[in-house]
Amino acid sequence: MAKSSKLVAAKRGRVLLVRRRRDRLWMFPGGRRRGRETEKACLRREIREELPMLKLGRLKLWKEVKAKNPRSGRKMSDAIFIANKASGRLAIGDKKEIDKAAWHKPRGMRLTPTSRYIRDKLFPQRG
Repeated sequence: MAKSSKLVAAKRGRVLLVRRRRDRLWMFPGGRRRGRETEKACLRREIREELPMLKLGRLKLWKEVKAKNPRSGRKMSDAIFIANKASGRLAIGDKKEIDKAAWHKPRGMRLTPTSRYIRDKLFPQRG
């Protein structure tokens, strides 16, 4: 089982990202699993904590990523879920951890290494 779960929600060419307060890097919402919870239960709990007004449709597991990030050398162990629908206000629940949430184009943001990896796989640059 993956250690963390991440959400990828896209709408009109934009993806849902949250900004970490401590380093001001953007990332796909989600977080670490607790105890015996499943990856999907972890994601639903994390979204309730981080973005309590967000309503999600069906969640589908896209991929479990277990790898070493080629750029940072950091080990990744993430279950990446794609939401078929996301709506509601982007009100921040956990203000100690996150200071912003927004729908952004997937490029041009300072992303965490794991989020950059996810973005590059799901939204490859067209050249």
